[in-house]
Amino acid sequence: MRARVTPRGGRDAIDGIVLLSDETAALAVRVRAAPQDGEANAALRTLLAKAAGVARSAVTQTAGATSRNKTFEIHGDPAALEARLRAAAGGP
Repeated sequence: MRARVTPRGGRDAIDGIVLLSDETAALAVRVRAAPQDGEANAALRTLLAKAAGVARSAVTQTAGATSRNKTFEIHGDPAALEARLRAAAGGP
């Protein structure tokens, strides 16, 4: 799962789905935390776990530690996870 993150976004929220420059879809996410000492990454991991309905330990960041574009692996039933994340993003 890919995410485009805005740190210091004023609130922790999933704002929708966006297309990245390489034409792949990603969740548009904002977190209150600053992008220092891994705080924004930790806040994002917590937000994704809550939105997906899984434990925080089921969410692993696989790429993009210092980038706004991040990749996560979320363990669980793929269909259920997709449905929950789409609902959190305001999609069908």
